[in-house]
Amino acid sequence: MVILKGYKTELKLNNHQKTACKKHCGAARFAYNWGLAQKMAAYNLTSKSPSAIDLHRELNLLKQSELSWMYEVSKCAPQEALRDLDKAYANFFRRVKQGDKEVGFPQFKSRRRGLGSFRLTGSIKVFERSIQMPRLGKLRLKEVGYILTCGVKILSATVSEQAGRWFVSVQVEQHVNEPLPNSSEVIGVDLGIKSMAICSNGLSFTNPKPLKAKTKQLKRWQKRLSRRVKGSQNRKKARLKVARLHAQIAHIRSDALHQATSKIIAQKPQVFVLEDLNVKGMMKNHKLARAISDVGMGEFRRQIDYKAKRQGVEVVYADRWFPSSKTCSHCGNVKLELSLAERTYDCDFCGFTLDRDLNAAINLKNTVSSTGIYACGESVSPNLLRQFSAKQELNIVYGLVS
Repeated sequence: MVILKGYKTELKLNNHQKTACKKHCGAARFAYNWGLAQKMAAYNLTSKSPSAIDLHRELNLLKQSELSWMYEVSKCAPQEALRDLDKAYANFFRRVKQGDKEVGFPQFKSRRRGLGSFRLTGSIKVFERSIQMPRLGKLRLKEVGYILTCGVKILSATVSEQAGRWFVSVQVEQHVNEPLPNSSEVIGVDLGIKSMAICSNGLSFTNPKPLKAKTKQLKRWQKRLSRRVKGSQNRKKARLKVARLHAQIAHIRSDALHQATSKIIAQKPQVFVLEDLNVKGMMKNHKLARAISDVGMGEFRRQIDYKAKRQGVEVVYADRWFPSSKTCSHCGNVKLELSLAERTYDCDFCGFTLDRDLNAAINLKNTVSSTGIYACGESVSPNLLRQFSAKQELNIVYGLVS
């Protein structure tokens, strides 16, 4: 089986190489902004926009006169930037047709938001301690032997800058063995704030809460940044410190998510059951918005989806209105009210007591069996679970044991 996989690691650059990478970032950013302006102008005149190929041909003509400085960088940097612009346009019109009200038109890229990134294709070679790319030559890697040097086909390499550090992400085609047969087990996974995730079999992962841990430092350095004179060197130092703190927070969160999702997928059941959470709606609660964003629920779902697909595990999502936290996993009784402060579920009907998150995970597991059948005997879609069946509603109304 052939899969696409990315390997991202940090580069160890000298000053000359940093200058060359900055030039490539600037060329990619200029090509993107120039192409966006050309597309907007052409659409206003002819109601049609030129493709990435047409724009690249026009850009090559401008290199001979006005943009001679672009010969200092690889031709791949502006070319791939124009392809990204085409993809942004396609995504915009696709989402408009789907009726997405929050869709945004492609925006011009500003250097104030960071140096950005650039992507190179063509002759790329990976060694144990370095990577060789067009125009940039050999760049040293901080991690030794992380990127595979044989048995893979290298498609592209993306160089990016974050808080003064440079990274390279190599996309490869890799042959992997077919996944081994999975067990017939069904595991429910409940996401939360106190615990990042808890499985129905008792496996739990604590939330490191990196943003909460770094909040005091962020406030202190944001205050220092606001008091620095604009354009001064001290302001640049303060801005870099704030950027590094944000990068540390993002890296801690990303590492915790990858470790949790990898251990969950390593159990290799037949089906994972998760909640179809409305994260955007949850973020409107200003008392919990920071804590919810600190978990990274959307990224957790994305990682579970692609990692489960590689292992041949099916992932289904319970309806977002399914009361997994309010339902007793022992008798099926549903509470009318359950505050967030109640971390232990106490059933008023049968007296059953269990951790709130574990109870929710077991309820998610019970909504579907390994054969795709509800507890009441109704068949379900493997992609999305409905809220309740009529039989389950009767059991809840009369307080009967399911």
